[in-house]
Amino acid sequence: MRHLSRGRKLNRHSSHRTALARSQATSLFRHGRIKTTLAKAKNLQPYVEKLITTARKGDLHARRLVAKEIHDQEVLRKLFDDIAPSFSGRNGGYTRIYRMVPRQGDNAQQALIELLPTE
Repeated sequence: MRHLSRGRKLNRHSSHRTALARSQATSLFRHGRIKTTLAKAKNLQPYVEKLITTARKGDLHARRLVAKEIHDQEVLRKLFDDIAPSFSGRNGGYTRIYRMVPRQGDNAQQALIELLPTE
C-alpha cells in the first residue's frame, strides 16, 4: 500500500532531487517557461507554487525562506519584485503544464511548464 507516500523519486537520491527542483525553479523564474519531462514538471509544480505563495508575503522572513531554495540573487529579486506581486489577486494556481510530443530518442513524455500570464 502507498499510504502517505507522496512525490516522485525520479530515480535520484534525495539531495539530487532537491538540487534538481531548485535548479528547475530558478530556470522557470528566470525564463517564465521551461521544457522538461512530464514527471519532472509534475514534481516541480507544487514546489514552485509554494515558493510563490511565500514570496507574496513580501517580508524579510519570507525572503529568507525563499532564499534558502533560490540561490541566484537576480532571480530572487525578480521573484519578489515582479512575479509575486503580479499574483497578488490569485489564490494559487500560478503555473500551467502543457503536454508535448514524446522525445525522439527515448520516447519520454515531454511537457512545458510555464508561469501563468498576469492580468
